Amino acid sequence: MSDFFENTDPDPAPPSAHAPLAERMRPRTLDEYAGQRHLLGPGKLLRRAIEADRFSSLILFGPPGTGKTTLARIIASSTAARFERLSGVESNVADIRRIVAAAANRLQTKGTRTVLFIDELHRFNKAQQDVLLPDVESGVIRLIGATTHNPFFYINSPLVSRSQIFQLESLSVDDLVETQQRALADRERGLGAMRIETTGEALRHLATASDGDARKCLNALDLGALTTPPGADGVIRIDLAVAAESIQRKAVVYDGDGDAHYDTISAFIKSLRGSDPDAALYWLAKMLYAGEDIRFIARRIVICASEDVGLADSQALVVAVAAQQAVEFVGMPEARLILAHAAIYLATAPKSNRSTVAIGKAEAEVREGRTLAVPPALRDGHYKGAKKLGHGEGYLYSHDFEGGYVPQAYLPEGRTYYEPTERGMEKRIKERLDFWRAQYQEALQTAQPKKKNQDFTKKAPGTNL
Repeated sequence: MSDFFENTDPDPAPPSAHAPLAERMRPRTLDEYAGQRHLLGPGKLLRRAIEADRFSSLILFGPPGTGKTTLARIIASSTAARFERLSGVESNVADIRRIVAAAANRLQTKGTRTVLFIDELHRFNKAQQDVLLPDVESGVIRLIGATTHNPFFYINSPLVSRSQIFQLESLSVDDLVETQQRALADRERGLGAMRIETTGEALRHLATASDGDARKCLNALDLGALTTPPGADGVIRIDLAVAAESIQRKAVVYDGDGDAHYDTISAFIKSLRGSDPDAALYWLAKMLYAGEDIRFIARRIVICASEDVGLADSQALVVAVAAQQAVEFVGMPEARLILAHAAIYLATAPKSNRSTVAIGKAEAEVREGRTLAVPPALRDGHYKGAKKLGHGEGYLYSHDFEGGYVPQAYLPEGRTYYEPTERGMEKRIKERLDFWRAQYQEALQTAQPKKKNQDFTKKAPGTNL
C-alpha cells in the first residue's frame, strides 16, 4: 500500500522548505486559522465541539482555498483519536474497508477512536459512500468529509443525515491581507528571513484578485518574493505592479472604500438613469473585476429601480429584487450574469422619479409645516366608545361604489404631492389619477351626497388595470 494511506500520524512532519508558501503556512491551531468566524469564533458550535472533542461526523463544504483540509488537520491534532486520510480522487472501496477494519480493531482492543478524513468526498460514487454508512452510524469511525460541492446535492442523503454540515465561506480581503502579513513576518515557515517590503495596496490587490482563496493568495505572494530582484540595498520591494504581475491580473485603480469606489458606483447609477446600457455594463464590469461586493451592487440596483424608474415601469423593482435575491443564492462568477440582466433592464426602461419627488415633498411638509390632524371620518372607529367621539363617522367605503372609487377627502387640506409623468405605464396612471381628481373637484363644487353603487369611474381611462 502506498505511503499516502500509511501515514496516519495526526502531527505529520512539517512541510519542506521547498514546499509552496501556502503549504508551509498552513495554520496549526484554531488561533492561527483565518476566517470562518461564524463557525470558529468564541462560543460558536463547531469551536466548542472541537475543543471538547465532542463532535461526531462532519462534512465541511465551501470554495477552494477556504481551509477545509487545514481545519481537518487542526481537528485531528486536537483529538485523542487516530487520524486517517483518504482522497475521493484516488481511493476505492478496498481502501475504505481496510481503514474501517483497522479502526474497529483499534476501538475494540485499545479503546482508541479513529477520525477518517476524506478529501473531495463528492468524488466517491454511491457505492463507496454507502460503505461508510454502518461504521459512521455505529461510531467506529468519525468521518470528516471535505467537498467544494453542496453536500445536499452531491452526497448521499443517509450519509448527510448522519453528519453535521458546516459551510465555509470565502475568506474576506481583510482575512487574506492578515494571512499575507503573517507569512511575511514568519521567519521559520514563511518569508520573514527575506528582506521584503510591501505596500498596502499590493497586499490588498493580491487579496482581492484571489477571490477568497488563501492558497492562491499566498502562492502569488511567494512568486512575487522569489522572482523580484532585490534593490541595491538588498531589499525586495513588492508594489502594486509586482503584485499584479505575480497573480497575472491587471491592477484596476479601485479602492474599496475611497474615491474610486464611490465614483464608479456613481457612474454606474447615472448610466442606468441616463438610459445607456453600454456604459452601465462597462462600469458594472469594472466593479466586478476589481472585486466589488456583489451585494452592494445589487442594493444600488434595487434603489435605482424605485428612485429612477419608479412607476414608469413597476416591473423594474420586481426584476431588481429578484436579482438581489438571486446573487445571494448563486454567487460569483455567475452572479455577474444576473447583475447584467437587471442593469440592462433598468437602463432600457422608461424613467420617472415622481414617486421619489412625491415622498420628498410629503416629508418636507411633515418636517417643516404644521402637523395635520387625522380627519374624524378616517380615524379608527372599531374600539368601544369611538362612535361617541365621532371617529369613523361619515367615512365612505370605496368598495360600496361602482369601480371601487368615491370622491372623498383623505387629507384635511387636500394637498397634492404625486404628479405622474406621461412616460411608460405612468401615463396610464396619470390618466386615471387626473380623472379621479377631477371627480373630486366636481364633488366639492356640487356638494351632492354620494349613494352606494354610484359609479364614479365609468369614464375613467385605464381603470381596468
